[in-house]
Amino acid sequence: MKKILIADDEPSVRYSFKKLLKEDHYDVLEAANGVDALRMVTKGLPDLVVMDIEMPGMTGLEAIRRIKETNPGLPVIIMTAYGTTERVIEAMKLGAYDYLEKSFDIDRMQTIIREALGMKKMTEGGIRLHVGQDAEELPERIIGKSPAIKEVYKMIGKIAASDASVLITGESGTGKELVAKAIHMHSDRAAKPFLTINCAAIPDALLESELFGYEKGAFTDAAKIREGKFEAVDTGTIFLDEIGDMSLPLQSKLLRVVQEGTFERLGSNKTRKVDVRIIAATNKNLEQAILAKSFREDLYYRLKVITITLPPLRMRMEDVPLLTEYFIKRQSRLMKTPDITIPMETMEKLSYYTWPGNVRELENTLIRAVLLSKNQVITPDLIAIGTETDLSPDAPPQAPEPQDPAVMAPPPAMGSPEIPPSSYITLHLPDDPETLEGRLYHEVIEQTEKELLRLTLDHTRGNQVKAARLLGISRVMLHDRMKKFGLDL
Repeated sequence: MKKILIADDEPSVRYSFKKLLKEDHYDVLEAANGVDALRMVTKGLPDLVVMDIEMPGMTGLEAIRRIKETNPGLPVIIMTAYGTTERVIEAMKLGAYDYLEKSFDIDRMQTIIREALGMKKMTEGGIRLHVGQDAEELPERIIGKSPAIKEVYKMIGKIAASDASVLITGESGTGKELVAKAIHMHSDRAAKPFLTINCAAIPDALLESELFGYEKGAFTDAAKIREGKFEAVDTGTIFLDEIGDMSLPLQSKLLRVVQEGTFERLGSNKTRKVDVRIIAATNKNLEQAILAKSFREDLYYRLKVITITLPPLRMRMEDVPLLTEYFIKRQSRLMKTPDITIPMETMEKLSYYTWPGNVRELENTLIRAVLLSKNQVITPDLIAIGTETDLSPDAPPQAPEPQDPAVMAPPPAMGSPEIPPSSYITLHLPDDPETLEGRLYHEVIEQTEKELLRLTLDHTRGNQVKAARLLGISRVMLHDRMKKFGLDL
């Protein structure tokens, strides 16, 4: 029988709990104050503690704090009078599993108790991470041991010592900035500045002055001389993220810096020289941008002296457990949470999702899960992925949308007559293979994804909500991919 400790200074409350819980075949222990409750917990007696937040002597809050220090995995449910919101918040911060208001709803109480006791069974065989409350924050770094990411490690090791320009390609969220930092940290410039500029986040008119600086009076608000980023990072490394969003006029000025290491500030005729290693990154297909006349071909070849293509997370799923452990430990240290457990059901859910948002989506999902976890356990329901929402557990369930037979049928399997596998390569390989050198994998994956989206939308008759549900991605992600591939919105 599961043992439940009821800690309350009112005998009538303890009696009511004992009567109710014995009907559910629980063994009920009693404590009249926080000191007695703590003593019983120290002896390892209960599987669950239900404790009043207001008790003479040692308060419920102090008792929770001390219980969590000695037995962090023991679930504690607090009881509180109506309107004591601040104490509830403090108790939840200290690690309480949940709370009940006096007088409480019996059905809700029984549900919370079952869930709390079921948590222990769920964590058996799971991964328990010991973090340590005083541990320093984990540094940002590339995580993984899959063959795909090992190739990235090898490339970084080979090129770091040189001053050659590097172009990092890959989908959004794959970790391009981390690769740029790793290249810098393993280079001879490691002790020199490293600076990141997101070319898509800064308006074009401001980006020029950010990169090259300006003289006093160069424009209306130029009240004093300002040094640009290239000057500030002289002898170091500059990382130009989302380079594909830079305008053509600014590309011309950047080309000069790449070729000659020279530029002029806005409003100045004086040529300045800098020694800066340039690493650029993009999630766009720059070859297509060149054909569309939106990216300079000469700049492209200057930037891609070395090209590193980062694999999407779905192509290195064996790294998901390692990434999960890293991100949970990182967030737990920020929150000063001593231990956290990942049940096997949770890890399975993480491992079967394809992560269209890549490593960034996984990180954000796990941060949310740690923040909302009860009793330092990441339960599967906390992993909100795909079309799942952040509905409150008490919110009424949404009725499923009616589906017609065409929607219920899955899209044709790869290799079916509608999608011959050979077409993915043969239809997109150019006559001259050298023009596709270094990007064949990325090109074929993009064409495959485009065809999958098109067929799914055909099956759902253009219904994006249903298509997103079939694909296991959010509607926003579907809309972005449709826009990227020029499919009808």
